[in-house]
Amino acid sequence: MPEWKTIIIVALAGLALSASPGPSMLYVLSRSIGQSHRAGLVSAAGLAVGGFVHVVAAALGLAALFIWLPVVFTGLKLAGALYLCYLGIDMILDKPAAGGGEVKKVQPLSLRQIFYQGILVEVLNPKTLLFFVAFLPQFVNPERGSVSMQMLILGALVPLTAIPSDLIVALTGGGIAARLARSPTASQALNWLGGLILILLGLNLFLN
Repeated sequence: MPEWKTIIIVALAGLALSASPGPSMLYVLSRSIGQSHRAGLVSAAGLAVGGFVHVVAAALGLAALFIWLPVVFTGLKLAGALYLCYLGIDMILDKPAAGGGEVKKVQPLSLRQIFYQGILVEVLNPKTLLFFVAFLPQFVNPERGSVSMQMLILGALVPLTAIPSDLIVALTGGGIAARLARSPTASQALNWLGGLILILLGLNLFLN
């Protein structure tokens, strides 16, 4: 079982990840604006399921890696720290284009199609994938029990903490969420916040 401090840190990082504009946010926003609030909510449910696909895959893969190749596991944590710093710097230096994120027009689909499409969007979301590969391993401590169970607990926080922001995006539709996605200033502020968090977490891994 992870420490409560670790759970809080991962939850806060998950909130920062979900609040920054990306493929998942723009997908929910597109469905909400282009079809209906209900379609936006269903797309958010699909994203949540897709997030848990990442959780299970990461838990099984990391546990196997630790059992068979503990040296590689340690190397992965150090490489993850370097990559976290790189991602943070890249996020801070990124300049949002005028008009911010583009909310594309969407073809109306059935709610079932939207749900499955949401799963696929999240499974293929590079931001979520990198979070599981580069961020979570540094918080797994084999001395505190099963590696796979720790990854399941910590990994589950990612889709769970994304639910509130996805619901807000789905329900506000063309209001606050749309302005946030289209505003270069808001996007840059979120990039700075997320970038600084990633850099600090990467440095923390080296210092410990």
